[in-house]
Amino acid sequence: MSVLFFKVTLMPLAIGLVTLVSRRWGNKVGGLIASLPWVAGPILLFFILEQGKGFGVQSVRGILTGIVAWVCFTYSYAWLSTKMSWPVTVSVAYLVYVGVAWLINFVNINLAVSYGLAVSSALLALRYFPATAMSAIAVRRLPFDIPLRMLVATLFVVAVTWLANMLGPAWSGILTPFPIMTSILAIFTHHLQGSGPTILILRGLLIGVLGFTTFFFLQAFFLPLFSVALSFCLALLINVIINVVASRVW
Repeated sequence: MSVLFFKVTLMPLAIGLVTLVSRRWGNKVGGLIASLPWVAGPILLFFILEQGKGFGVQSVRGILTGIVAWVCFTYSYAWLSTKMSWPVTVSVAYLVYVGVAWLINFVNINLAVSYGLAVSSALLALRYFPATAMSAIAVRRLPFDIPLRMLVATLFVVAVTWLANMLGPAWSGILTPFPIMTSILAIFTHHLQGSGPTILILRGLLIGVLGFTTFFFLQAFFLPLFSVALSFCLALLINVIINVVASRVW
């Protein structure tokens, strides 16, 4: 019951906070903040609480595979958003995510290679990410905008953790970084503000994925040695440091 309580309270608070940060400090900062493991971190925690530490450690390689797929989703969405409406853009980007995840999982690469592939794909995507031609846009907001975002995020987290028993650690891990928060931010921004702000927030997310990837990679080594709380805190500190450095470089 306590795990379910966290599922239905933590996720709404996370998506609400990221939305408010984006509105206060801009889309790039919002993207960087959103790239912290707000959703995927708690999902991994729920895996551990419900399935045990071993399940959590085994899911790390799948998570890294999912991150590569997430990078491809983000890159695809950014380019397609310049030419297509959000329903078509997100549908194609989801197909890219599933296709890349299936291909990498089929090849069955090891943990170190998965980490290298995730970091390399993020750096390559940043190098060729579409440029933005920002212009003054009147910001529109939908009624009940934040509650709607919060509801969608919560439903996804509950569904993924509930399916963990049937999916096993590999595909549970692959679905952990599924772009639910990315989708929510991208779709709402795309619909209300257009392609330019959408590309900006996705770029911020992509910059932050370097630290995000390292956070999960380190869990494979920290969890067998330390408590869950210490493992997460140490990795989160490293995640934040990497984000700060990366934001200054890009």
